[in-house]
Amino acid sequence: MAELVVEPPRVHVVAGILRDANGNVLLARRPAGKQDAGCWEFPGGKVDPGESPQAALVRELHEELGIRASVGHRRIAVASGPIILDVYEVTGFDGTVHSREGQRLAWIAPERIDRQWLPSADRPVVSSLCLPDRYLIAPVPDMRQESHFLAAIEAAVGGDIRLVQLRLPGWSRRQIAPLARRVREICQAAGARVLLNGDWQMACVLGLDGVHLPARMARGLRERPLASTLLVGVSCHDRTELANAVAMQADFATLSPVCATASHAEAPPLGWERAGACLAEASLPVYALGGLGRADEPRARDLGFQGIAAIRGLWPEPAE
Repeated sequence: MAELVVEPPRVHVVAGILRDANGNVLLARRPAGKQDAGCWEFPGGKVDPGESPQAALVRELHEELGIRASVGHRRIAVASGPIILDVYEVTGFDGTVHSREGQRLAWIAPERIDRQWLPSADRPVVSSLCLPDRYLIAPVPDMRQESHFLAAIEAAVGGDIRLVQLRLPGWSRRQIAPLARRVREICQAAGARVLLNGDWQMACVLGLDGVHLPARMARGLRERPLASTLLVGVSCHDRTELANAVAMQADFATLSPVCATASHAEAPPLGWERAGACLAEASLPVYALGGLGRADEPRARDLGFQGIAAIRGLWPEPAE
């Protein structure tokens, strides 16, 4: 008779994102004698039995840093070996941050954090911090109205959009190249990034910022197709596809359809409850997608989504 193997319960850990006036985030270095000694991490600690994650974070930050924190929405959940890590935004705090347990502290810009400094559970948090809250999926342009399309892209990145996906199904590479170059120029001038749907080789040739992979394409890959300096996003529709995106080391995913959407009317919506449940161990930043607009952003963030992705909900109408 085969011996029954009982998996040990996972350790529930919380961490907080504290920012200074310049947008730098706080890291603490694990002291000698602890697991991952010498690594830098986001401050926090274990959740005690019967304690809510938010209460645990308030307690841990007071014990470690001497502050009374206000905890906002959950930014990301990460499953890493025996650990479940929930990371929350700290919206404010009373007191002065100082080390109460002998650990070194450092404030650093998220884009300057080397992921190799961190334990594996903390690395996806850096990806989340370096991504915007809104992800615009541009509609397929009418070739006869390219100027209108480019004007809308310019309006979007001239506002609050910092990540754009260019999706051109059925277009040849010869057709894609000139339009993608124009979109790249507009986005770069505004400090925004642009990804090409599906074709990562073309994205590299054109000097774009990365690729967004359809789920069917991602299923055939065992590892990310681009270097870590470029972004890889993956379209997902369930927990299995999210797990595959993590396994191939994607930077982020979209999860859809959360709500009913005209562009995929045949797909039954997940609904907010099921979509949120998929994030419990997603272990990478995830945008909610499908029938959403700006009014849905607070709900998405409260559930732990990175933010929202949308076509119609984020697409501006260019001025006449």
